[in-house]
Amino acid sequence: MYGWRGRLGLIVPSSNTTMEMELHDYLPEGVSLHTARIPLRNVNEEELVKMNTLAVESAKLLRDAGVELILYGCTSGSFIGGKDYEKKLEMEIEDEVNVPVVSTSTAVIEALKMLDVREILVITPYTNEINQREKEFLEANEFTVLDIRGLGIEDNLEIGKLEPYTAYRLAKASFTDEAEAIFISCTNWRTFEIIETLERDLGVPVVTSNQASLWLALREMDIMDRIPSLGKLFTDY
Repeated sequence: MYGWRGRLGLIVPSSNTTMEMELHDYLPEGVSLHTARIPLRNVNEEELVKMNTLAVESAKLLRDAGVELILYGCTSGSFIGGKDYEKKLEMEIEDEVNVPVVSTSTAVIEALKMLDVREILVITPYTNEINQREKEFLEANEFTVLDIRGLGIEDNLEIGKLEPYTAYRLAKASFTDEAEAIFISCTNWRTFEIIETLERDLGVPVVTSNQASLWLALREMDIMDRIPSLGKLFTDY
């Protein structure tokens, strides 16, 4: 039986081509992944808010697969409404399907807190509008955003085409000694291959949307496997 240790349900935007693949490649033995999609083509405020209204229906389909936890796998979609928006979204879904729910934004906040960092550098593929929303969200959660650098991409399919080295190079070029950690945002930006190298080269923890999502989902399912290639978050916590 697939999922003999646990079945993880995942909701992703319809145009996300990265998150499933990264999670599949790094799932511990005995953990299965089951995915549902909700419509989104462009990463802008209007489409993100509209996408969230359809989350419950996708969650109901995942419930039919007997999943033990549902991961809402969209960073911008779960922070777009500001502080506590992600919690309200999680509760709305949980109330309808009676399955525990965590979002990527919750996972990122929990990961940064676990690493005991406050002053962070944020790297994104987003437009300035979405970057500003993310900065406001992080600062409302008592983090200091030293800088937030984006690539200005709105088309989510284009984000999914980015190679991991683009995240590495932007993070390295933007790094300052004041940064206690780097956060690479977006579940459609491929990053797993560069986390360990970037931590080694810059000497600070690296948190990415998919890494934090997988970490919190597994820990919520009481699966404590260490995955050294996914950085300090997965080796120490």
